[in-house]
Amino acid sequence: MFMIKPYLYVKQAEDMGLGVFTSEAIEANVVIEVSPVLVMSGEERKLLDQTALHDYIFEWGDSPKQCIVAWGYVSLYNHAYESNCEYEMDYQAGLISIKTMRPVCSGEQLFVNYNGTYNNTASLWFDAR
Repeated sequence: MFMIKPYLYVKQAEDMGLGVFTSEAIEANVVIEVSPVLVMSGEERKLLDQTALHDYIFEWGDSPKQCIVAWGYVSLYNHAYESNCEYEMDYQAGLISIKTMRPVCSGEQLFVNYNGTYNNTASLWFDAR
């Protein structure tokens, strides 16, 4: 099932490129997007890592060799160490979903933590502080 809530939209985010925002308030624990993914092999990942797409892929499965390109808005959510959303991967169905972790105000930018859980403070491959 592919789904993007109708109140989500993409626009320029200050100093972050494009970002995902909401035009309505959203309660905590609401799934706001479910998107299919394209799974890439380890060999394909080596090639992607040499391109600008490196910043838009997700590791997939137990091995960091595989990666995915997620459709929908998923690759446009910016990072925050204490994000207001979290992503979850369904390996069998080939889906990634985005869920709010706290109430979100209308007009607010939606963030995910690129480390996988909404409050993980481990360093990233870029300076995000």
